[in-house]
Amino acid sequence: MPMVDALLPEFDHEMSVTRKVLERVPGDRFEWKPHPKSMSFGALAQHVSNLPLWGAMTLSQSELDLGGQQQTPAATSRTDLLAGFDQRVKETRALLAATSDAELMAPWTLKRDGHTIFSMPKASVWRSFVLSHLIHHRAQLGVYLRLNDVPVPSMYGPSADEGAF
Repeated sequence: MPMVDALLPEFDHEMSVTRKVLERVPGDRFEWKPHPKSMSFGALAQHVSNLPLWGAMTLSQSELDLGGQQQTPAATSRTDLLAGFDQRVKETRALLAATSDAELMAPWTLKRDGHTIFSMPKASVWRSFVLSHLIHHRAQLGVYLRLNDVPVPSMYGPSADEGAF
């Protein structure tokens, strides 16, 4: 079985769950922060919304240099946030579906201003730097939702607010 056949269902599930969380981000709370050192609600939601793009960059490039990286324009509404997320998921899924095992085993390198931070096979980057990274920040969004009395959706099972999928 090609590796992509195992990765696609996981990607689809994680993106579906992530969209449910992004749908709950209150549009009037984008500036809220739980702590002065924390990202704002809007900035964290934007980061989560952008993370599928990191998957596209992993699959289509051999390296990424974060130095001088252009920022995605900040979403100003939940509608914009979701539209951007949906587009990035669509593009990334198409790239993943067309990726061979050989391409997934090719090396990929993360740099900052020309200095290597890490290098590993694209499949490893996909699982850690893309999916695990997204899941980590999505969990933070779940805490932000809870702290703002917004119901947290079920993800891998019932939440305190939703008893079923």
